[in-house]
Amino acid sequence: MKKAFWCITVIVLLAFFYDKFKTDAFTLDKMVCELNAQARKDLFADYYDQAASLLEKLSLDEKISQLLLVRYPKENAIEILREYQFGGYLLFAENFANKTYEEVKKMTNEIQENAKIPLLIASDEEGGKVSRISINPNLVEAPFKSASELYDLGGFSKIAEDTLLKSAILFDLGINLNLAPVIDVSTDENDYIYERTLKKNTRLTSIYAQTVINASKKTGVSYTLKHFPGYGNNKDTHKGYALDKRPFEMIVQNDLPPFVAGINAGAEAVMISHNIVTSIDENNPASVSILVHDLLINELKFSGITITDDITMKALDNISNADIKAIQAGNNIIITTDYQKSFSTIKKAVLENVILEEEINNLALKVLAWKYYKGLLK
Repeated sequence: MKKAFWCITVIVLLAFFYDKFKTDAFTLDKMVCELNAQARKDLFADYYDQAASLLEKLSLDEKISQLLLVRYPKENAIEILREYQFGGYLLFAENFANKTYEEVKKMTNEIQENAKIPLLIASDEEGGKVSRISINPNLVEAPFKSASELYDLGGFSKIAEDTLLKSAILFDLGINLNLAPVIDVSTDENDYIYERTLKKNTRLTSIYAQTVINASKKTGVSYTLKHFPGYGNNKDTHKGYALDKRPFEMIVQNDLPPFVAGINAGAEAVMISHNIVTSIDENNPASVSILVHDLLINELKFSGITITDDITMKALDNISNADIKAIQAGNNIIITTDYQKSFSTIKKAVLENVILEEEINNLALKVLAWKYYKGLLK
């Protein structure tokens, strides 16, 4: 699809929702104005010079490692970090289980103490069904509630309050990246993604995205809009292949507005799903699709960090060279459990000129600029 079509599509999208966005937060004029402003603004623009100076000092191995957000190894995590110097570690419930507050802080401090470049330390603290830290009563008095529960309790003010509380706890524990919120639109309880969403329509989900991003600013914890371009009613990509056959017009009208709202609010990161969205790219899962990334970066004017869902999930089992395709599509960060495979595959591709080192440089530059923006690097 040509770029002009994408631009027209976005404007049609905004016009379609004019009546639905008649609030102080959402008017057609404001959304168009903000979207145009976003086209002129790069979130990390003030930090590229510093990032470029640092990038020049890094080896190829170190630059590739900055693109990897690795599931925290069950054993020898610090020794592995010393060897690879990853861009980040991703922590799951098992990494917090039965630990005291002090033990978790010691763990994250030890990670940073052994990093040449400060790490992104991430977790999926969505609340509700996906709670990592808060299922441990030593860390949080009660598990964080889901978005829909919070909304039912007190609307968007309750969601903003929860974001601030959650961020304060995560930051104090040494976690600086939350892979949330889920801003997929789902109102059908039969959808796989339903329990993890706001369970409301596009308009309210858009306000939800804006609310979380606005509340998270200056907390020290970055939040991640997911799962672009919208999960729809697709099956669980952890377990297998998922094909989204919905018309593009439906995705434009139903799924994209929350991402536009989050981007306008200054979202720093977007996670890309593994669904194959046939109306955009019938051959590749979204996470490794150049066309999907073009929509996000060039048409919706997202200037932040693009992140794959875990590259080792079952949905990509039949995709050859998924790590290579993820780089070629333009992902700044690849989430991986099999870090050895991801690292060696990417390095081999660079050495064989399948991937140009310039591509690695461009992607790593933005990761480093993000770390300066976040205050991890000074």
